Amino acid sequence: MPRLFDLSADYDGSVAEVHQAFTDAGYWRARLVGSGVDVATLESMRIGGASGDHNTVEVVTLQVIRSDNLPGMVTQLHRGDLCIRREETWGPLTDGAAEGAVTGLIVDAPVSLSGTAVLSPLAATGGARLTFRATVHVRVPIIGGKLENIIGTQLAELVAAEQRFTTEWIAKNA
Repeated sequence: MPRLFDLSADYDGSVAEVHQAFTDAGYWRARLVGSGVDVATLESMRIGGASGDHNTVEVVTLQVIRSDNLPGMVTQLHRGDLCIRREETWGPLTDGAAEGAVTGLIVDAPVSLSGTAVLSPLAATGGARLTFRATVHVRVPIIGGKLENIIGTQLAELVAAEQRFTTEWIAKNA
């Protein structure tokens, strides 16, 4: 049964600054370089998305962890390299906030993620808060739920790492 995770991260930058980073290909390339995987590729980036609004962005990435760098538990369940495909879409700023959607999957494995995100202002600091609700589904009998919880923990760490990266990137590129 899929597991639901509610996550959040607070950014020093404003909603407009974080959103602007999300629409910059240089940001995505730098974020991928620092992701800690063996191979990271920005497969596509489309400004304007399906709506044609220049303040929307659709990003597809592929991250690969080579099999010899995977934990033993993973190699028992998955042969070969672990390829993680992620699609992230951000809509335009509307009333000071932006909405996003994220999907992800492990290529050739019964693991998927889908979620929605909101980037909203933090009045007290002038920063932004990302709230993310994700559903993780591992379609493996008996151990799927345990794996979903492990992925959820890793997802929380990923959200925190991406927040740190984005905050630093904005400070250097604003």
